[in-house]
Amino acid sequence: MAERQIAEANHAKEGAPWKRAARLAPPGCAACANRRPGWFCSLGAAVLADLELASSNILLPAQAALFTQGEDARCLYLICSGYIKLATGNAEDRQMIVRVAGPGSILGLYAVLSHGVYEVSAESLTAAQLRPVERERFLHFLGSHKEAQMRAVQCICQEYRFALQDACRLALSETVATRLGRLLTELAHQIGEQMPGGEYRFPLLLTHEEIASMTSTTRETVTRTLGQFRRDGWIAIEDSLVTIREPERLQMLV
Repeated sequence: MAERQIAEANHAKEGAPWKRAARLAPPGCAACANRRPGWFCSLGAAVLADLELASSNILLPAQAALFTQGEDARCLYLICSGYIKLATGNAEDRQMIVRVAGPGSILGLYAVLSHGVYEVSAESLTAAQLRPVERERFLHFLGSHKEAQMRAVQCICQEYRFALQDACRLALSETVATRLGRLLTELAHQIGEQMPGGEYRFPLLLTHEEIASMTSTTRETVTRTLGQFRRDGWIAIEDSLVTIREPERLQMLV
């Protein structure tokens, strides 16, 4: 209990936006098994060492708020493990899920660089390990490393590509099957892994209702369309894992 009170007091002093987050002893980024190419965790060893010094390390439980849309962006977050749901709108009224972010992703980059507010809300879908970096520390880190500056540009371009995919999925897909095929393909590439036989596998983290909000349809239609994909042998769902067995079939829909 005393340790928790001390942690909460330190949290209040820092003014960090997350709730119920526990601090951990930071593991070495260079030795992390979840490093992903193209993100900050794949920087060179010397740059990574400075990033570790500029950041701390927290563990967020599942279904916990990380930050809320409209809050001042005082920190950005690197995801070391776990999955975070990004959404816009009011959860009590109507909310649209923007995407699911997994290991390697960086959250709040544009908001921090523009000294603005978070454009979306972030909530953990699973327990997640994160590295928060305060805005001023991150800006100092960028100023010291040209490699990190280039990686920041690449990450913002990646976020633009994700936003374009969302727009295309909703605006250019005429049928629910096409929209759902697009979404499954996006999730496979964003948070999944490619298997030796060419299949893709990723965790099923969203409810059918949440998938419906991302494909502009109803929960019943999502359930029915996923069932058809399974009967056709295009996908398999087992133990909360989706396996895309026929990625070319979904790609043909897209």
